Amino acid sequence: MKWLGGGLGALLLSVSLPATAETLVATRADGRQIARFAVPDGGEWCVLWHHSVKGFEVSDCYENRGGKMVLTWSHLPDFAAGLDHIPGRGRQVSDGQGGYFILDIDEAVPGNAYVLRPGAGPVDHRLQVGDRVVSLSAVAPRERVRISLTRNED
Repeated sequence: MKWLGGGLGALLLSVSLPATAETLVATRADGRQIARFAVPDGGEWCVLWHHSVKGFEVSDCYENRGGKMVLTWSHLPDFAAGLDHIPGRGRQVSDGQGGYFILDIDEAVPGNAYVLRPGAGPVDHRLQVGDRVVSLSAVAPRERVRISLTRNED
């Protein structure tokens, strides 16, 4: 596990990659792609966003496990509104700076996809894969964005 947050500026870019065995795609409701990343088995990515009241960055991180999207860990710098650890869903450990990690969540996402409505402005929902970051909020604020992990046979 490595924490991918903090200090990285959000970039607005569309990453266009050839189809691979596993591809992470963010798509608008009309089908237009916002981002496309190759994520091989064992690859990780995070959804980063700023808490709407406190402004700190929250990370929800996933792994491609055999073609399945699995929520593996989260970082929450505070117990602010809407943020908490649910007992029995991973284990909470201190981040040493007043916040906490929830590790070992290991929760498969049904259908390998979910819909996110990126917050506008300073909330700045972003997808991060390695050192590449795409701001979903900059492209589709308050729109329905489907984030999916797909297996391609190409």
